[in-house]
Amino acid sequence: MEDCKKCREPLEKIQVRLNTMLLKLELKQHSSAEQVFFDNQEFIQLMNISKQTAQAWRDSGMIAFSQVGSKIYYRLPDIMQMLEKYHKPSKS
Repeated sequence: MEDCKKCREPLEKIQVRLNTMLLKLELKQHSSAEQVFFDNQEFIQLMNISKQTAQAWRDSGMIAFSQVGSKIYYRLPDIMQMLEKYHKPSKS
């Protein structure tokens, strides 16, 4: 029984993250996709990466971003463009 609980915990965390991101996206959908921005923390959560990875992606030019003072923002179309650029089709 304890093993099943250990298996469910990671899935529950993923579900919470997905639900949070879906709510944020729904709120942001009232504006055009061009106007949807994610701050660095939202981007990190969305992509499930570390702050260091996000920094490395910015430094290498892998992802476009805007910086206002010390805050970093990513446009939704730039995130989608990055994912498309690095998309690897299945071999089937």
